[in-house]
Amino acid sequence: MEQFQIETAQNISISQNTAHLGDRMLAFLIDTFIIFTYYSVMILILVSLDMDLGDTWAIWMLFSLPGFLYYLLLETFNNGKTIGKAAMKIRVVKLDGSNPNFGNYFVRWIMRIVDISISSGGVAVLTFLIRGQGQRVGDIAAGTTVISEKKRVSLRDTLLQELPADYIPRFPQVTVFKDHEMQTIKNMYTDAKRSGDHNVIVNLSTKIKEVAQISTDLMAIEFVDIVIKDYNFYTQQ
Repeated sequence: MEQFQIETAQNISISQNTAHLGDRMLAFLIDTFIIFTYYSVMILILVSLDMDLGDTWAIWMLFSLPGFLYYLLLETFNNGKTIGKAAMKIRVVKLDGSNPNFGNYFVRWIMRIVDISISSGGVAVLTFLIRGQGQRVGDIAAGTTVISEKKRVSLRDTLLQELPADYIPRFPQVTVFKDHEMQTIKNMYTDAKRSGDHNVIVNLSTKIKEVAQISTDLMAIEFVDIVIKDYNFYTQQ
């Protein structure tokens, strides 16, 4: 997933994650299914009415407009999201991070003829891969891109915790552990404290001392808490 920098009016740089190609393709499939279903229902209704051919075509042209304008209408009135985009947690924005106007959405929509219709999506995919910044031809012409609004939480994020500015670590040996091992320790410690299971904390303390070769007379609950904080201290440096 690529990132691009947005410079706000206050000269603050913000990193945005461009939507992954897979997410955009899935959103496209969802939207295509919705449009296809809409047209299918409209055809069944018109057939069931048993109207004259001339009247049928006139009504069909009228009722086909929502499907024809699907992308333009939804992106304009739904904050850059179609139903498929909303499902995949992605949306259209301008390259400066602001919301596009109708003109931007219209250019994206009309350029679907080149990106999607004529080339069966080949131009859009090729441009996306070569251009970067999550842009197809329509995005380049409109000055837009598609960003992901998914929250990405890494293992490191779940380990981090605030430490006092004057915190002094006591056990440098804790760096022997890996992130996933310390995450397991933290989870077990938190769960044991919540349930009041002191035996788990004692066993955890014993195992930590054995692996890290630490000798201390601290109580188990205090020792494990310090180990977690020390690990955060050393890995945040």
